[in-house]
Amino acid sequence: MMNWTIDPTFYPSARLAMDAPPEKLAYVVAFNPKALSSDHSTKERGDVLAVIDVDPDSKSYSQILSLLEMPYSGDELHHYGWNACSSALCPNALHPQLERRYLIVPGLRSSRIYIIDTKPDPKFPSISKIIEPETLMKRTGYSRPHTVHCGPDGIYISALGNNKGEGPGGIFVMDHFSFEPLGMWEIDRGPQYYAYDFWWHINQDILLSSEWGTPPMIENGVVGSLLMDGQYGHSLHVWDLRKRKHLKALDLGNEYQMALEVRPAHDPRKLYGFLGVVISRKDLSASVWLWFKEKNDWQIKKVIEIPALKANPEALPSLLQPFGMVPPLVTDIDLSLDDKYLYVSCWGTGELHKYDVSDPFHPVLEGCIKIGGIVARTPHPKAPQKPLLGGPQMVEISRDGKRIYLTNSLYWAWDEQFYPAGIEGWLVKIKAESFELEKDFFVEFPGFRPHQVRLQGGDSSTDSFCFP
Repeated sequence: MMNWTIDPTFYPSARLAMDAPPEKLAYVVAFNPKALSSDHSTKERGDVLAVIDVDPDSKSYSQILSLLEMPYSGDELHHYGWNACSSALCPNALHPQLERRYLIVPGLRSSRIYIIDTKPDPKFPSISKIIEPETLMKRTGYSRPHTVHCGPDGIYISALGNNKGEGPGGIFVMDHFSFEPLGMWEIDRGPQYYAYDFWWHINQDILLSSEWGTPPMIENGVVGSLLMDGQYGHSLHVWDLRKRKHLKALDLGNEYQMALEVRPAHDPRKLYGFLGVVISRKDLSASVWLWFKEKNDWQIKKVIEIPALKANPEALPSLLQPFGMVPPLVTDIDLSLDDKYLYVSCWGTGELHKYDVSDPFHPVLEGCIKIGGIVARTPHPKAPQKPLLGGPQMVEISRDGKRIYLTNSLYWAWDEQFYPAGIEGWLVKIKAESFELEKDFFVEFPGFRPHQVRLQGGDSSTDSFCFP
């Protein structure tokens, strides 16, 4: 746990991190959908952490090297992250003795947290510690842990609900060394009630958090009446990171539902970032918003809109048939370390969009890759005769910005609503410069649905940097 030399995967700036050696392994969490189905009569297998060979020079390239199975079933592994990263070099809370070794893996449905050790052999990780849901709820007052970020002074994790499975959700902190939950992060939460993602402008002591809904609003799928009534989250919250105090709510208006992924600029001199919004009540479009600081005040503005596409109602799931449209459903966004390219996952239409955001106020669409989709079901080049279900969902960019990894499952109950024929899990790789699918990289997950990808040594949505 303690490392008395600086971890070579830590970099003081995003600029220097882009020179890091290419990743050779990818870690992917995948859940067992049968364990979440109400009709299973026998104990199902637990979820897994898969280790994928992503080294093109390896004989086992694009293959699953190992599966670490969790001892419990029904956790629904979802988002996760490293115990430590480049933020350990920040001067406001310097911890250079930390090392990027443990993966902090929450079960979104069970509220159980696994601490997974990637040493001594990173190809065969092991479970080091389990934090049971009762411990988490007692110590923090929260349940349904979601997003993990390695901060300079601790491990920060968002949670969708309180210890009764209701609202408010929020953020709690875990100790870097013992991995014990320390407690609720918020001192003054103001009007914040829903929770989802968060990140920060760490040099300015500013934290941003987004909104989805309480556990009853999401765990059984989209509640159509709540969606059309504008009851899902539609605000971005600005916080004082040090005082742990709510400063301002940036409300998009309840036309825009489910304000999810937040991606701040990696350069600490840039006070802006991007927020992905799943759907508009008005026309089922999706959007990306820019938050920024101007005249000493935080503001937000829509900078990307992606329209829904007309479709034969018979080809749509029952939830969408009355509209005769397939919505883009932007469920993830990711920003390259040079802050130049924003990748936007359209899980509904089966598209990954690439935007040049050199001018963040005026993004320019540079390309679109099609794979999967509710109606299109576009196949992968390696299996051109196989229609694919699911669509571009969690997207991860390598540190040098040259490779993009993409998985296809969102969340069990929502998978069932939007892809009722079922989802067979897959992971694909994209060449960023030419923006095309790598033809020989198509990893299937029989019996499991993959969600988030983490790259060995770090990636574009892992680390925070304190130096330009």
